[in-house]
Amino acid sequence: MEYRYKGANEKMRNALARVSPGTPLRDGIDRVVRAKAGALLVLSDEPDVLSICSGGFLVDAPYSPQRLSELAKMDGAIIISNKGGRIARANVHLVPDPTVPTSETGTRHRTAERVARSLDVPVVSASEEMGVINVYAGGEKRQLQEVGHLLERANQALQTLERYKTKLDDGINNLTAVEVEDVATLRDVVAVVQRGEMVHRVADEIETMIIELGIDARLLRLQLDELYEEIDDELDLVVADYMPADKTAEQAMSDMSELSDDDVLNLRVTADVLGRAGDNDDLTQEVAPKGLRFLRRVKRLDVNIADAVANHFGGLAKMQRATLDDLMSVEGVDEAMARSIRDTLTRITESTILDQY
Repeated sequence: MEYRYKGANEKMRNALARVSPGTPLRDGIDRVVRAKAGALLVLSDEPDVLSICSGGFLVDAPYSPQRLSELAKMDGAIIISNKGGRIARANVHLVPDPTVPTSETGTRHRTAERVARSLDVPVVSASEEMGVINVYAGGEKRQLQEVGHLLERANQALQTLERYKTKLDDGINNLTAVEVEDVATLRDVVAVVQRGEMVHRVADEIETMIIELGIDARLLRLQLDELYEEIDDELDLVVADYMPADKTAEQAMSDMSELSDDDVLNLRVTADVLGRAGDNDDLTQEVAPKGLRFLRRVKRLDVNIADAVANHFGGLAKMQRATLDDLMSVEGVDEAMARSIRDTLTRITESTILDQY
């Protein structure tokens, strides 16, 4: 499944994928740790990386876990090709920009962070005494965890995701009910978007754990895909139903991903992101949906025609009262399509009312 959440650090995820369990690179790193040896690996042999290398020797040999563990017995850094298929150099001294800030104290980890930040390349460091493996990429640091502990954390996160998903479903069902009755408020809409963003954030963290777990995450992947299925499309339609003309749903969801957790939980801040900055003092005010979310449930209805229908009637309430002739007056809507739209809207209304009782 493809995740569109904008908060993910893709460079870090790519680096984690390269060192996940089951990969040759992780096998080599684990051998180094088991041998109580340290290692500093730069996962790029671009000219910028080679320009800060001093001393050492040229290897230019196919990568293998055995070669890596043997070369790590020397103190210097090891340069591995971008695709991981070759060991370029070994026992080199790295001279990164000393002005690059770092929070690390150990020499190996400090050098690793400075190289990663200054050259924007993935770097892995393994400490000799503690056996701690750190990955630096995309301006972030992530300490690799033992598989069992990471699986436990991921399962706890899945339980959290399930709770948030239940709250989101309840919010969407409530929004549908008030939309049918034409009494939706800004608070109803904001609550759905807010819960959707929290689902995105938890799912995003689980996705990163799955990448880090590699071959050990098959069951987690199935569980996440089942929970996360179709959330993006549903939220996009909720947002699109209430967005002003000068902002798209995609822009709004991207802006939401950049908020802090505290701001996401603030209903008024979320209302601002939805383009309702002038309305956020009154979250109880009634708002009217365009009806796009309901129209999406009409089978074989083209997206452009759905937009044309929504724009023609200017709101769900008028669309619900439309006759077949009214619907057929929209360009591209024939009698069969008009009947399908009307039947779908009627079915949604009736099922929603029945669910309430």
